[in-house]
Amino acid sequence: MPDDTATPVDTQLTLLVEKLTLEQKVRLLTGADMWGVHDEPAIGLRRMVLSDGPSGIRGESFDGRETALNLPSATSLGASWDTDLARRYGAMLAVEARRRGADVVLGPTINLHRSPLGGRHFEAFSEDPLLTSRLAAAYVRGIQDGGVGACPKHYVANDFETERFTADVAVSERALRELYLAAFEDTVVYQRPWMVMAAYNAVNGTTMTENALLAEPLCGEWGFDGVVVSDWWAARTTDAAALARLDLVMPGPDGPWGEKLLEAVRAGRVPEATVDEKVRRLLRLAGRVGALDGIAAAVPSPPSGEDGPALAREAAAAGMVLVRNAGELPWEASGLRKVAVIGQNAYLARTQGGGSALVEPEYTVSPLDGLRAALSGTDVTWCLGTVAQRAVVPLPPGDLTDPVTGEPGVRVVYTDAEGEQTHSEWRRDCDLARLGSPRLREAAAVELAMRYRPRESGPARLAVAAAGRVTLQVDGVAVLDEVLVHDGPVFGGGLVSPPLAGVPVQLIAGDPLEIRVRLEPARDLPENAASLVVGFDLETMSPQEHLDEAVAAAQAADVAVVVVGTSPDVESESFDRAGLSLPGRQDELVRAVAAANPRTVVVVNAGAPVTMPWRDEVAAILLTWFGGQEYGNALADVLLGVAEPGGRLPTTWPAEEADVPILDTAPVDGVVRYDEGVHIGHRAWLRAGAIPAYPFGFGLGYTSWDMSDLEVDLPSVKVRVRNTGARAGTHVVQVYLSCPDSSVERPALWLAGFAVVRAEAGQTVTATVDLQPRVFAHWEGRWEVEPGQYLVHVGHHVGDLPLTAEVRVP
Repeated sequence: MPDDTATPVDTQLTLLVEKLTLEQKVRLLTGADMWGVHDEPAIGLRRMVLSDGPSGIRGESFDGRETALNLPSATSLGASWDTDLARRYGAMLAVEARRRGADVVLGPTINLHRSPLGGRHFEAFSEDPLLTSRLAAAYVRGIQDGGVGACPKHYVANDFETERFTADVAVSERALRELYLAAFEDTVVYQRPWMVMAAYNAVNGTTMTENALLAEPLCGEWGFDGVVVSDWWAARTTDAAALARLDLVMPGPDGPWGEKLLEAVRAGRVPEATVDEKVRRLLRLAGRVGALDGIAAAVPSPPSGEDGPALAREAAAAGMVLVRNAGELPWEASGLRKVAVIGQNAYLARTQGGGSALVEPEYTVSPLDGLRAALSGTDVTWCLGTVAQRAVVPLPPGDLTDPVTGEPGVRVVYTDAEGEQTHSEWRRDCDLARLGSPRLREAAAVELAMRYRPRESGPARLAVAAAGRVTLQVDGVAVLDEVLVHDGPVFGGGLVSPPLAGVPVQLIAGDPLEIRVRLEPARDLPENAASLVVGFDLETMSPQEHLDEAVAAAQAADVAVVVVGTSPDVESESFDRAGLSLPGRQDELVRAVAAANPRTVVVVNAGAPVTMPWRDEVAAILLTWFGGQEYGNALADVLLGVAEPGGRLPTTWPAEEADVPILDTAPVDGVVRYDEGVHIGHRAWLRAGAIPAYPFGFGLGYTSWDMSDLEVDLPSVKVRVRNTGARAGTHVVQVYLSCPDSSVERPALWLAGFAVVRAEAGQTVTATVDLQPRVFAHWEGRWEVEPGQYLVHVGHHVGDLPLTAEVRVP
């Protein structure tokens, strides 16, 4: 029987599927390689490319020769609460994807901050499903309006990293629906992403690549008609995965399908019609991205987009959250004669998280760089203070020359066991975080050669980070020969926080050094991983001497800026955090500097919450997340009042780790039990009666706000918002619900809507927040609305809701 609901495109796709043999169809359902989907010339299908990077587009190559725009992390975007900014962010990713030859962006990450110990939370927006869903939906709209597919991930309940390939999440149907699926629902229902990624973990006993949740609610109730792709290496079986709603196994060309799936179809265990449906959906994706002859792309001419670095700078400032300000900020540049900038993260900032979110930007602006550029007439000094992470700061690419070609860059040479050259290539810089390649597997050693021309004179410590035997020559003289052993994590063919060795050198401005490094890489690491970074070791004195230097610098300055943060071996993909304290002696550093200079401002460069035991001892605190490549410029804009710190917390920040209601991320006997039900994030804090350092939705900005005249006429909530301060500003009006007399177990408060408002000094504006009917519903085998009296609470954050109205919901 013909399908009366089929569109002309559906009919075309069906005809194309009918032209293919079973072998051709099955071949399309496993990736061609790490990032590509097979072409099929017989039907005019070109190869499609999927690209990592929720905060930038990596493309297919990751060897330093091609660069990508590095936007602020998802927690930074989450802190903006700004759906229009999220849409523009997505639109810029579409432009970048086209530039890098990608058809689908593997993002956004829609998982929730269930526990602050989640190692990958920098890549997800929030602890709250409604805030997450609104931002994710806008992000997807921005990408797909640019003619590029979006792939929300990781469906579903992939909120931790420990044993993520095998762990089973035991979660109630109600919590699953009201929290973890709800975070995806708006995006799927209203924005229709062209792809969704199935997670590694299992949910209630079934791994997600085989789980019935792929069919319902995703495809049935929500109407998803796109491709379900496995997370990389997540698909494990042939029959069970093929009979589920999984469409594409990545990466390829090997995997559990291929010849095994052919055999399963021929044996009758998997119907050929099931394979046809998967291929039809894959071809629908190809048509949408313009990869299929005869099918018009969804967006034939993508918009050109706006200036990428400018957007990165704006977004970084919009996400910065001012959580303390004892009248210190913003600063007047003209009143600053000397500024002490302190901390390793001030010089070597974390602009992005590790793992699959990592891209290689053309440049990054550190906090030190940004302040020096903005305060050209001020003496801005820097000192280490303490080590936050053992790391080499790569030599500046602009000061390097390839000794073979004479062009900017470095020369990489692979040699065999006899020392004969097997391959030679140019690289942009000497930060070779991922050397794993077929060439390396076939080579005995890799050599890195460059000419480095210093811009400043003085002593330094030249260092190499790698694993294996390392030799270093400077101007033809051997100065280092050492075996470095890596005992930390490995991810994606690279080393997380590799070991380092260094030697002292004397630099003379303008006098070039000929540097040559040889690495015989360790062969006992997983993934054939190898890294090689050449640069400077910032630790040149004893720990106490570094601390004393910071105190002296603070005492001699008008103001002190201490930049603290996490390190790649503390916060990254593939592992969860062991605790919430700042690594090393950073807490001690802050206290010492604050005691030396009462005008100390602390900048926190972390992707997720850290404890700050000194928070009441400093003049101001800015939470800045991983701020993207324009991080330092955005920070200077905020410190000097050029931009508003417009952020509000997308996740609760604890005072003490012991206060956190939900900490567990480690499976017990292979199972992570979400026994808290619907009470996560601020809901859990309210239920426990614990007081955090800074509650969900909190943020000060540089002005003050008053709210009045609350009107509730469902679905609309209206409130008058007045800027009572002396300067223009941005605020987030937040609407929460409660149902005190409910017969259903509910959170004490739950977020129901929000609106970003902007007003000049003294100006009053009206904010309107429309509440979706779903915010009143709970899941009890289906969506139910309990009739009765509900309270609508409106205010500044979950702990400050001065306006309340009662509404009756039938």
